Amino acid sequence: MRYRAIFPAFLMVLLLGCGKPERAYQTKTAESNGYTYEYVTNDPMGVRIYTLKNGLKVYLSDYKIAPRIQTCIAVRAGGKNDPADNTGLAHYLEHMMFKGTSDFGTLDWDKERVLLDSIESMFQHYRTLTNPAERKAYYRLIDQVSNEASRYAIPNEYDRMVSALGAQGTNAYTTEDRTVYINDIPANQLENWLRIESNRFRMIVNRLFHTELEAVYEEKNRTLDNDYWKSYEALYSGIFSAHPYGVQTVIGTIDHLKNPSITAIREYFGKYYVPNNVAICLGGDLDYDRTIALIDKYFGSWEPNTSLSRPNWPEEAPLEKPVEKEVIGPFEEWIYMGFRFDGFMSEDYRKLKLVDMLLANSEAGLMDINLKQKQRVLDATSFVDAMEDYSVHLFQGTPREGQSLEEVKNLILEQIELIKKGEFDDWLLEAVINDFRKNAIQQRQSNYARANQMVLAFTNDVPWVEMVKEVDDMRKITREELIRFANEHYRDNYVVVYKRTGKDPNARQVEKPEITKVTLNREERSPFHEQLLASDPEPIKPVFVDYEKDLSKLQMNKGIEVLYKKNEENELFNLYYLTEIGTNNDPRRQIAVQYLEYLGTDSLSAEEFRKELYKLGCSFNVFVSPEQTYVMLTGLADNMAPAMTLFEQLLNNPRGDAEALANMIDGILKTREDNKKNKYTILYDAMLSYGMYGPKSPFTNVLSNSELRALTPDDLLPIIRSLTTTEHKVLYYGPASERELLSILNERHKLPEQLQPAPEPVEFAMPDIDKPMVYWTDYDMVQAEIIMHAKGPVFDPSVAPLSRMYNEYFGGNMSSIVFQEIREAQGLAYAVSASYTHPGKAGDHDRLFAYVGTQADKQAEAIAALMKIMNEMPESESTLEAARKSILNQIESERIVRTSVLFNYLNAKKRGLDYDLRKDIYEKVPSLSLADVRQFQEKYVKDKDYNIMVLGSRDKLNFNDLRKYGEVREVSLDELFGYEKVQRINIEGAGR
Repeated sequence: MRYRAIFPAFLMVLLLGCGKPERAYQTKTAESNGYTYEYVTNDPMGVRIYTLKNGLKVYLSDYKIAPRIQTCIAVRAGGKNDPADNTGLAHYLEHMMFKGTSDFGTLDWDKERVLLDSIESMFQHYRTLTNPAERKAYYRLIDQVSNEASRYAIPNEYDRMVSALGAQGTNAYTTEDRTVYINDIPANQLENWLRIESNRFRMIVNRLFHTELEAVYEEKNRTLDNDYWKSYEALYSGIFSAHPYGVQTVIGTIDHLKNPSITAIREYFGKYYVPNNVAICLGGDLDYDRTIALIDKYFGSWEPNTSLSRPNWPEEAPLEKPVEKEVIGPFEEWIYMGFRFDGFMSEDYRKLKLVDMLLANSEAGLMDINLKQKQRVLDATSFVDAMEDYSVHLFQGTPREGQSLEEVKNLILEQIELIKKGEFDDWLLEAVINDFRKNAIQQRQSNYARANQMVLAFTNDVPWVEMVKEVDDMRKITREELIRFANEHYRDNYVVVYKRTGKDPNARQVEKPEITKVTLNREERSPFHEQLLASDPEPIKPVFVDYEKDLSKLQMNKGIEVLYKKNEENELFNLYYLTEIGTNNDPRRQIAVQYLEYLGTDSLSAEEFRKELYKLGCSFNVFVSPEQTYVMLTGLADNMAPAMTLFEQLLNNPRGDAEALANMIDGILKTREDNKKNKYTILYDAMLSYGMYGPKSPFTNVLSNSELRALTPDDLLPIIRSLTTTEHKVLYYGPASERELLSILNERHKLPEQLQPAPEPVEFAMPDIDKPMVYWTDYDMVQAEIIMHAKGPVFDPSVAPLSRMYNEYFGGNMSSIVFQEIREAQGLAYAVSASYTHPGKAGDHDRLFAYVGTQADKQAEAIAALMKIMNEMPESESTLEAARKSILNQIESERIVRTSVLFNYLNAKKRGLDYDLRKDIYEKVPSLSLADVRQFQEKYVKDKDYNIMVLGSRDKLNFNDLRKYGEVREVSLDELFGYEKVQRINIEGAGR
């Protein structure tokens, strides 16, 4: 084969840089500005690790891509640290950390404290009650005292403060091993953020506890409706029969959740939320000396726990034979399978990651080629779940039509056997290691990834040098060592979960307690908050994209426009061919693009093509939307030219394969039926589209099942070739100069004599809502999921500043009105949101959305509460001011970089704009008043006719209540998805 002659395996060593001398990584200490720190030589992230006198660890990584800092405060304790008789405690505590302290979140701490102490004692007594009637009566007393205490609470004050700083992504998460608190802040707000966090971590307050319990109950109910989650829990309960990783869950049992102990939460906080068990991890635009001095200023006096000890969990006995479990639920069928290994960054772990990528790297792993590309299963993948004490190699597989779950399991085991026998290509191990190196380069481009790496090092007690030299250490592992490792560890020592479709006989839910809506003192601010607002950090100047200076507009052969942005940071490239043709032009386009995955060229089989591209450290993807298609080639810039040669040959000379097409269509038909079983696909794709457009929409603009079966390679190959033969643009982000890029493109991007124009699309206009409708679909679940949609006017850019202000004020985040009213005050939902959105194209209409996911027995209350505030917007000057500060601080500190510059320019053009629209928002938001927001709400939101989409169980939904909001009509899955139920057929030549 020609490309084998050009790129033999030994040459890959040179192309991928494998001959580079090994770097020396050593942990050293240095001193600067009075602070001693550790660092690792040749660390590309430049991490400094400080330890304050109280034991607090501080990890810092400077990265000046934008004037923002990703912050993570990591506590080395999680679900495994929960008492066995009080599971879910760490997660409860995570929620309560957002409720404030004695300094903020309260109007009068002395008076509030008395009531909160009473509530704590009452919950302790409540735990002792067993009679349902007594418990219900006593909970009413708790509700009364809680409601009285709420008069002294300032809800969401923490969220309001960090939002005003310009923070984004404010959240937290709890795993088995750690609890981590997250913010992405403007760099100039570092001191204000530290002022807030140092106060926050000083104490835990059980403020608004009983409404937050409701949010946790809702979160638990969401897991009970989630077959993925149930499968995960079943798998880990089999793998870990003694360790908390399997014998308890992070979110906790229903019985424990219904009997919470504030006292136990306080004890947990006192033990683990101490400086000698916490790390502050910051990645972004920071000055090392100034940052550590500020952290010491605010956290240096935090008292450590000198008697801190860690529990000793029992060791797991070896699994001597396969363990089989079964999960039943409404979702499609799959298997989960797992093997147990040693923990994060152990010797096991490095070898495990290599085995995992040899099997499944999304391009040329054994499972990628032998199972997915050859279509022996519908889907198969694997990943490593690395925890502190143990790791799990987790496999997932989805069957084809008529294929048993047991067969899927056996096919995956066959791939593992190939590793054990050494039956994988010699070059694959080296290519995998270079894939890790490429992924590490990509991760360093993200502040969050930088901070997360530091969090993992701390919470898993791993020296930073081990993180830095991980890929180089992998390179030392030989093929023979991996084969020996696989034979030692992959035996009949796995757990497999068969997820089957049906009604779960063990379905439960957390019952709804009766609670009174608490007082919302949203106009109030604590003195702490007022002092924060009075601070005056050095401002950051906003930077808007200049479409004349920040990218280059070039031309290659045939007058094709090339949008160019130079990568000054690393050796990676992104190349796109973009056409204004999508499924609205031809619904076969999605099928053709999918077919491309299974095709080779006139000189390479499909398997050979994927392997050759992976050797080069490159990959390709194709994305199709209703209005656009783009193909993307990415990877190591040094190998762009040979990768393009391969890529162009596939696009211009794809070799048809009738058997592959038959198998693919068989798989599509199976996926179509699976989609009708997946509540997320039903709700967010099918129902949302139906509510916006009705039965005829871009989503339902698909081939019928019979049209699918009638397709031949001759129908699809011309569509694939049209990716380069119709009018298109080229987008490039990489290290090549403009001249070098044009030279490569003119030589290797093959074009016809005459480019063809794009065919006319089918236009799908959103109809007006003449009368409100409630569309519902039956699904076996304990919750009800509700989406509201209203059609707005044609997009007008001048409205953007007001809509941004409204969204930030009303529905933008956890400090917004909708979150306060629905979740914080009434505990009616775990997830709730509302937004007014603009389309991506001039001439299209704006849209208004609202969402609430709630327990089915709270459906009526939740919809009524949401509808009320949509129509009668609560007004708060302080919330508006926080929203204004948030928008301005966000815009000042955000930077549009890399490929986003190119797409920002194209998106502006589609909207008929020749400038960055954020400029208008930044100029006009400072002068917007509450009256302006009210007028916007009255004009664009209030009393609008909605189409309401409801997904829930027929026997749990309240249909009498739904009739208040419009005509109620059940919509079948066939109508939602636009294709009929698949008739079981046998396709000649379809392999298994």
